[in-house]
Amino acid sequence: MTHSDPLTGQKISLNLDYLNHRFEFVHPRDILAWAIQNFPKELVQISTFNVDDMVITDIFYRHLRHPIPVIFLDTLHHFPQTLELVAQVKKFYHLDLQVCKPLEVDSRKAFAAKHGDALWMKNLAQFHQITKIEPLQRRLDELEIAAWVTGRRRNQSATYSDLPVFEQGTKQRLKINPLANWTRKETWAYVFEYDLLYNPLHDQGYSNIGDEPLTLPIGKGEDERAGCWSGSAVGDEIYS
Repeated sequence: MTHSDPLTGQKISLNLDYLNHRFEFVHPRDILAWAIQNFPKELVQISTFNVDDMVITDIFYRHLRHPIPVIFLDTLHHFPQTLELVAQVKKFYHLDLQVCKPLEVDSRKAFAAKHGDALWMKNLAQFHQITKIEPLQRRLDELEIAAWVTGRRRNQSATYSDLPVFEQGTKQRLKINPLANWTRKETWAYVFEYDLLYNPLHDQGYSNIGDEPLTLPIGKGEDERAGCWSGSAVGDEIYS
C-alpha cells in the first residue's frame, strides 16, 4: 500500500510484511512513535475506552506528547460508567476527543423511535451499521485520515490469533494494532505502573465493554470477547 510522505507529499510504498517483521517484538511506544513520524496529521486513535485503549491514549499523550485525535463512537447505548470515564479522560489529558453518533438521533429514546425498540435483537448487523460502522467511516472521511490505531490484541479471542501489527483497511487506510503481541497481564501491569484511569466495570468481571444491552461479564477461562452479544464479531465489523 502507499501513503504520502509527510515532508515531500510524494506517494511512497509501505511494505507491510517488512513492517510487521520489524515491529513484531518492539514496545507499543515505538510502534506509535513510528506512526506519528509517518502520519503526523493523518492519524487517529479509535477508542471504546476499554483498558487497552487507555494504555494507547496514555502513551500518545503522556510519553510521546502527541495530542492525537481520539474517536469515540457514542452509540447512545453505552453504560453510564463508560460515559463518565470518557468525560474524566477528556479532562485529565485535555483530550482531542472526536465523538461520533448515529445520524439524526441524539438519545437512546430517539434511536428507538426511529429504528424500533431493541434493534440489536431483530437485526444485529443493522444495529452495528447504524451505530458504529457508518459514523466511523463518515468521520474518517471528514478528517481525511490515512492511518488509525486500535486496541486489539491477539489473545483477546481466537478470531484475533493472527492479528498483525500493521494491516490494510478499506480506502487504503493503514490499521495499526500496537498491542497485538501484548497479553492482558501486560496491559494491566502498565495500568498499575502509571495509575491510569479505567472503567470500573472491569473490576466487576466485564472484559470488553461495549453497548450496555450487548455486554455481559465473562466467566473464568473464557475469551475476553466472550461477553459480546451472541458472540458477535463487532470488532471485526468496525475495524474493517
